[in-house]
Amino acid sequence: MKTLEQQFYDYGVVPVVVLENEKDALPLAKALTEGGLPCAEVTFRTDAAEESIRLICREYPDMLVGAGTVLTTGQVDRAVAAGAKFIVSPGFDPEVVDYCLEKDIPVFPGCVTPSEVAQAAKRGMKVVKFFPAEQAGGIAMIKAMAAPYTTMRFMPTGGISAKNLKDYLSFGKILCCGGSWMVKGDLVKNGEFDKIRELTKEAVELAASLR
Repeated sequence: MKTLEQQFYDYGVVPVVVLENEKDALPLAKALTEGGLPCAEVTFRTDAAEESIRLICREYPDMLVGAGTVLTTGQVDRAVAAGAKFIVSPGFDPEVVDYCLEKDIPVFPGCVTPSEVAQAAKRGMKVVKFFPAEQAGGIAMIKAMAAPYTTMRFMPTGGISAKNLKDYLSFGKILCCGGSWMVKGDLVKNGEFDKIRELTKEAVELAASLR
């Protein structure tokens, strides 16, 4: 059975999803799965996130579903109870990170400075999120930080699209990239799940061609 990291690497891209209404959860999961990317980071920015994760995990048990924008230990508990298989946070919050590590819950905190990467490395972590990627210096910043932290791998998210995906995936220390260009809010809101499926398929093919 593949590890979580191996699955992320194989996908190359993790769709970062914002769901305003849980009724969109299953059509979205269907579109992602049919597009060849049975994976999603459902952000806890909306009231629909928890129930959306629960619905997707129930109907698509083989799909790799995690919770993003997790800011508190309470949200960790709710996300995991709903079925989330991993936790992603926008920044490095020691309380949230340590809580997840103590409970053996896979967690990927956001890091944009060497000091934050150092905190993750000290805890034995091997993968961190790099957010907001483009705004924080992009691949050049990641390469600079990766040099002294030779065992750390990164999951950049923020401002990544089909246009610059190659810049990131061509660097060996990138595990995968988080992206929302195939699951934009307007597409979900307007029920354009066929379009989402096609964009997802294109993203999968692009990621595969870059590795």
